[in-house]
Amino acid sequence: MIDPVRTDVLRRLEKLSELLPEMRFGQLIANLSYRARGPEVESIWDMEDEELLAAIQQQIADLAYRESTIA
Repeated sequence: MIDPVRTDVLRRLEKLSELLPEMRFGQLIANLSYRARGPEVESIWDMEDEELLAAIQQQIADLAYRESTIA
């Protein structure tokens, strides 16, 4: 059985991918790791699923805010 946090990460990654269709998946994950842990090379290796989920949620919220201020 997949951990519920990982299930949520995968579901939200789908949403984020829809919001950023021009970004390659590897770029997306690398950028999220920096958002979660800071701009360190090790961030992508050390990031926990909970940190990834929080970074995804922040990114989605930022994109929604940006969209609402443009409209």
